[in-house]
Amino acid sequence: MAKTRAMLTETEREQIAGDHGRDRRYQATSRIRRRIGDELTRDVEVLAEHNPELLKEIREVVCEG
Repeated sequence: MAKTRAMLTETEREQIAGDHGRDRRYQATSRIRRRIGDELTRDVEVLAEHNPELLKEIREVVCEG
């Protein structure tokens, strides 16, 4: 079965960890910031309106700790 992802791809995880150099880390950071600002914001809006229980589960994971 194919792996799935949440916020980051496996490659982006490696890039953020610095495994591919500074330029790749910077590029991955930029892509992820755009996702947070655009796509994640929209996802939260949709979940808040149509499935607040699922949004609650996500918040528990993200906000834990």
